[in-house]
Amino acid sequence: MSGLRYALWGVLPYAVLVLFAAGTVWRFRHDRFGVTTRSSQLHESRLLSVGGPLFHYGLLFVIAGHVIGLVVPERVTEDLRVPESLYRANALLVGGVAGAATVAGLAVLVARRLRVRAVRRASDRTDRALYPILATVLLAGLAATLLAPAGDYDYRLGVSVWFRSVFLLHPNVGAISGAPLLYQAHALLGLALFALWPFSRLVHAFAAPVAYPFRAYVVYRSRNVRRRPFA
Repeated sequence: MSGLRYALWGVLPYAVLVLFAAGTVWRFRHDRFGVTTRSSQLHESRLLSVGGPLFHYGLLFVIAGHVIGLVVPERVTEDLRVPESLYRANALLVGGVAGAATVAGLAVLVARRLRVRAVRRASDRTDRALYPILATVLLAGLAATLLAPAGDYDYRLGVSVWFRSVFLLHPNVGAISGAPLLYQAHALLGLALFALWPFSRLVHAFAAPVAYPFRAYVVYRSRNVRRRPFA
């Protein structure tokens, strides 16, 4: 059993990181014009205008919450004199609302993809694999957020320690192997999502037009030049 735990929490994360990095490089080198969401707005826009913002803005807050919860050690909030009760209440309120918005947005987008024939026909095999994994990851994370105040487990002393140790090249397998099953399932599904990321439409996140507001203006000039009359 110890060998299995080490394989899951000490080896698998690095295999996923290598696949994630190599797959992303391969995608940009061999399928650069395929790095897109493959927008289906022309087929249907009403549901997209509801589900899209809910999913994307909710996901931004979810990612921000994960960065704070996993990357920032507990001693930092203690040094800043942030009470544990306040931290947990903020995580429950902001994380719960953001998670619920993301799940609701994804539900609208999936329902749209199933109901609208043209959108459904535009789906490929990676979409069929992506949506169930993404939905399960979000639901597991939302459940962990909502159930955390009722339990005695502090993920910042377990899952977060393991997460940081992976990037320090010394994975603390024991820190996560003792976590509740819900947290372990959330972590494993997250690894599966990152393994699939470069080969799905999620890769478009790396093509976000971040520099667009800072680009130079495009100057349009008329091609109709007045000709002088012959003398």
